[in-house]
Amino acid sequence: MVPGTSARGDQVTTGIKEWLLEGEHKRASQLSGDGREQARERDHPWWKVMCLTGVDYFSTLGYQPGIAAVAAGVLSPLATIVLVVLTLAGALPIYRRVAAESPHGQGSLAMLAKLLSRWKGKLLVLALLGFAATDFVITITLSAADAAEHAVENPFVPGFLHGQNMLLTLVLIALLGLVFLRGFAEAIGVAVVLVGLYLALNLVVVVDALVHVFRSPHVIVDWKNLLVTQHGSVWAMVGVSLVVFPKLALGLSGFETGVSVMPLVRGGGSDPLRGRIGNTRKLLTTAALVMSCFLITSSFATTVLIPQAEFEEGGSASGRALAYLAHGYLGNAFGTVYDVSTIAILWFAGASAMAGLLNLVPRYLPRYGMAPSWAAATRPLVIVISVIAFVITWIFDASVDAQGGAYATGVLVLISSAALAVTLSAWQRGRRGAFAAYAVITVVFVYTTCANIVERPDGVKIAAFFIAAIILTSLVSRATRSLELRVERVELDAAARRIVDKAVRGGHIRLIANEPDARDEAEYRDKLREAEENLHIPHDCVPIFLEVTISDASDFQSTLHVRGEKRQDFRILRVKSPSIANAIAAILLHLRDETGIRPHIYFSWTEGNPFKFLVRYLFSGDGDVPPVTREVLRRAEPDPARRPLVHVG
Repeated sequence: MVPGTSARGDQVTTGIKEWLLEGEHKRASQLSGDGREQARERDHPWWKVMCLTGVDYFSTLGYQPGIAAVAAGVLSPLATIVLVVLTLAGALPIYRRVAAESPHGQGSLAMLAKLLSRWKGKLLVLALLGFAATDFVITITLSAADAAEHAVENPFVPGFLHGQNMLLTLVLIALLGLVFLRGFAEAIGVAVVLVGLYLALNLVVVVDALVHVFRSPHVIVDWKNLLVTQHGSVWAMVGVSLVVFPKLALGLSGFETGVSVMPLVRGGGSDPLRGRIGNTRKLLTTAALVMSCFLITSSFATTVLIPQAEFEEGGSASGRALAYLAHGYLGNAFGTVYDVSTIAILWFAGASAMAGLLNLVPRYLPRYGMAPSWAAATRPLVIVISVIAFVITWIFDASVDAQGGAYATGVLVLISSAALAVTLSAWQRGRRGAFAAYAVITVVFVYTTCANIVERPDGVKIAAFFIAAIILTSLVSRATRSLELRVERVELDAAARRIVDKAVRGGHIRLIANEPDARDEAEYRDKLREAEENLHIPHDCVPIFLEVTISDASDFQSTLHVRGEKRQDFRILRVKSPSIANAIAAILLHLRDETGIRPHIYFSWTEGNPFKFLVRYLFSGDGDVPPVTREVLRRAEPDPARRPLVHVG
């Protein structure tokens, strides 16, 4: 071996690791506050923030009319009207309520986690994260695939790229990943330009198409004849439209993103928080109305003017119905401008989805102890997400139509969960009328979700993979990180500080771990006598009793609020925590750092099966406390000379 080769290799490995994990601790700190840290960022008018969410929501115009035509055929306009009704009468009221209950951008997942506490809420959130991952990852792959479709169908694109949809899609995903590896900030200014240009071009295309329709009334007659021939009565048309509607549900995307960016919305007025809620509701309502108008008009124009065969896989309008009209009626020059605009907003929709994942995963999983420490860093997550996007693109052969069902599944599950959260919230608030209305909306969305899953199970298969991967990774991470010092900070009230100060004046800090029972004089006197006889605590000291009670064992990180009190002649520190051992270790280290004195803690051995104690510690926060406390201290403080002392007898 050449001298120094190993050292250089180690330096390269260390450099790569430092680059990958750059900003890990800062990002973990930013995401630890349930989104409140974003409230300190520079805010913006609601219409500008609407453009940021619009790169996801409005970009679906690039492929929604084509997917609707494939799913519903000549009934596409009627099925789209059903979609619009459910948007305005269902999704919009639900998310207006979500905005009121999660003004810091936590979204419906946080509402459910709060309504369904402890492990039930945690496991539900993990499952919903799987569907959210499906939604965001398919947004990346579907948007890239449609952008590639627009590129290869453009007449000015070199011939060797025609038919290379897979290659172009993978290149766009790789480019997206590279941008985030270098560092990506959501640029509202870019979103405003892209959305403004894209909507303006779509308006031109749709208006021109409608003009052609009304100048050629025979196309409407032909369409009506097809409706009657294929479906007969009006009631049959309505019934079929309701049945095929779930296939169009990807046109509902964007609402969850709309509430997640709430901290960026400028509030104004005497109550900025209430102002933010009001302006977010304006954002959601305006976006829904604009999108509804475009969905109905574009669906009608494309269905009437484009032969049905062109919508099928390989057809000129497949995944790009409005682009087909732009080239056909406004010329290739305008059509190319439209293609470039569409490619840009679809790519930015993928960027928005990537940013959503990079904020969603670290926001929930680290708080549950269910993510490796590197999950707080951006770059490793970008690599993982990009690889998954490559695999999904390969599985679906970069097809827009094939991915539509999976995308709709993710969107519908998130909306259904939001509807359920709002319904449960209305019940808890005693709003029986609102509860009934929200319950009906929830039933409709649950039906739509189930129908979509039965018809196209690809989405639930992908979601199941994500859910299994998240839960497995989460449980392994929870087990491997269980001995971390997982306390964010320790806060002592005035009484607790007086107790500690008195101990410091005596020159020592000795604590007796006590599991509170009757909390009367006899209990503390018996505990003290046991400590003096079995643990050899000095008779001349006045010890402090430390009592930790379990709060929510499913939580991982916490802030400890230590309360002091005096009962008879005994001094007591009381605290609630998800884990007894971690809380005791954190308090000991805090007292050492604050006073400069190494604390002593005295335990009694616990009788029982060690394996059962381990399981109890992982899932209920208690178990065999003395050895776990000692191990947490050993890992947190590697220097034995500075480590608080643990006595067991």
